[in-house]
Amino acid sequence: MRTTKAARLLAAGTALTALTLLSACSQGSQHHRNEALASKAPAQPGGGKRQVNVLPGMPPVENPKDLYSADRPNQLSPVVKDFPSRVYVPNTNSNTVTVIDPETYKVIDTIPVGHQPQHVVPSWDLKTLWVNNDLGDSLTPIDPRTGKAGKPVAVHDPYNLYFTPDGKYAVVMASRDRQLVFRDAHTMKVVKAVPVSCYGVNHADFSPDGRYFIVSCEFSGEILKVDTAQMKVVRQERLPYAGAMPQDVKISPDGKLFYIADMAANGVWILDGDKFTRPHLLYTGRGAHGLYISRDSRVMYISNRGEGTISLFDFAENRLVKKWHLPGGGSPDMGGVSTDGTVLWLSGRYNAEVYAIDTRTGKELARIRVGSGPHGLAVYPQPGRYSLGHTGIFR
Repeated sequence: MRTTKAARLLAAGTALTALTLLSACSQGSQHHRNEALASKAPAQPGGGKRQVNVLPGMPPVENPKDLYSADRPNQLSPVVKDFPSRVYVPNTNSNTVTVIDPETYKVIDTIPVGHQPQHVVPSWDLKTLWVNNDLGDSLTPIDPRTGKAGKPVAVHDPYNLYFTPDGKYAVVMASRDRQLVFRDAHTMKVVKAVPVSCYGVNHADFSPDGRYFIVSCEFSGEILKVDTAQMKVVRQERLPYAGAMPQDVKISPDGKLFYIADMAANGVWILDGDKFTRPHLLYTGRGAHGLYISRDSRVMYISNRGEGTISLFDFAENRLVKKWHLPGGGSPDMGGVSTDGTVLWLSGRYNAEVYAIDTRTGKELARIRVGSGPHGLAVYPQPGRYSLGHTGIFR
């Protein structure tokens, strides 16, 4: 009897253990099935970790930890993948756009445009390049597929041009008119003209969610915070430097900070855009002017126009790590990074030339003669899903 009872107890224990193991295996299998399903599901913006509540109509943020994740080397949109690679240089004093073949470093065309062209700006949908003829009160469209210019569109005082992240509106930086002019992104008809009390509105960049943008005012040393949907200036501050002349604006890859080049303060202001608190200055070099992000989002190139140098700011280390000197000097101004990320192109504002710089070594690859007063140079096409304007701010 004792043996039979013991056997029954042993059998019961064995069964219980088996049920426990079966349950655990079942849960484990379900866990693996869930993982497998998750891996097959469509990727969520930000890897499913965190989604950004973006401006209605704006494309989702791919990766909130890196706003430039769509700008990787050669990651061209289907819209532009067949466009020939070119460098478009607006010559402010010559009223022309010089076209350079980046493979040969040769000038292949010179396009007559309107009076005082300042920047060449890719449209939000990537299909058109707009030449900003500031004193000509017009925009000249260039078809990047053919390189041919179209009929100019009447637009008053277009010093610079941006696009709202939803693709609805162009935002004209009307510097002389002291206005931010929201226009239909396709027809360029005025939707709303926003007066500003500062002087010299010129450059901007948008928050990660697209709901506001930061604008620099060159001639009064001020910065603005503008509500995108309301088309309204919501904050305005003077930079804490006598005679400040803020220029280019770029947001950090993680979207937490804005960087504002200052030609008079000889450095870059670092601003918390959400809080809009007092920024602090990082000295980079005389005449800090243009800001460009590397294709791996690790480095920002800062052109110091007054001393012929380019400073490199490392985002992870939060410091300047290198400075490249143009041989024989120069006046590096505006530009962009090549499709593959290996060449930084910059206009030489006061030297009627363009510089091609190796991003791995800082070596000058070419110095190309162009027209007088080269300014907002655009490298095109570039990686990215859509353009926010200027010489190419892509997301």
